[in-house]
Amino acid sequence: MMKNIIPLLCLNVLLISCTSQSEKSTSGDSIGASDMAAVTRQSEVDTNVNDLGTNRNAGLPPQGAYEKGAQLIKSSDCLSCHQEKVKLVGPSYVDVAKKYQPTDDNINLLADKIIKGGSGVWGDVPMTSHPAISDQDAHEMVKYILSLN
Repeated sequence: MMKNIIPLLCLNVLLISCTSQSEKSTSGDSIGASDMAAVTRQSEVDTNVNDLGTNRNAGLPPQGAYEKGAQLIKSSDCLSCHQEKVKLVGPSYVDVAKKYQPTDDNINLLADKIIKGGSGVWGDVPMTSHPAISDQDAHEMVKYILSLN
C-alpha cells in the first residue's frame, strides 16, 4: 500500500508546482486557463442555482451564494486530486454531488472529511487531511460542490 501512496504524493507535488508556475506566468490583463475555468464554474453554479424550481437544490441559497466555496477550492490544493467533471485521483465534484443530497448531515459529513481526510468510500486511495482549512471554509466548499448536480 505504501508503494502506491508514494508515487501519488509525488504526482500531487508535481501537479501543485506546475499549477503554481502556470498561474505566475499569466500577466495583467490576459485571462489564464485557471481564470477561465473559474468563470466557467461560476457560470455553471449560477445556472444550477437559477434552476432551483426544477432540480434537487430547491431551498438552497440564491445565486452567487456558492462563489466563496468555489474561490476557496480554487485557492487550495483540491484541484490536484479532484476536477469538476472528470475523475482524477479522487472523484469528480459532479460525482460527489450526485452521491450526496445537500442536507445538513451530508454537508457536515463531507466538511469533516475535507478536514480530517478519509478512505474507502471512493476506492483504495485515501483522501489526505486538510487540518488548516477551517470548519466554516470546508462547509462553504462542500456547499459549492453539492450545487454542481
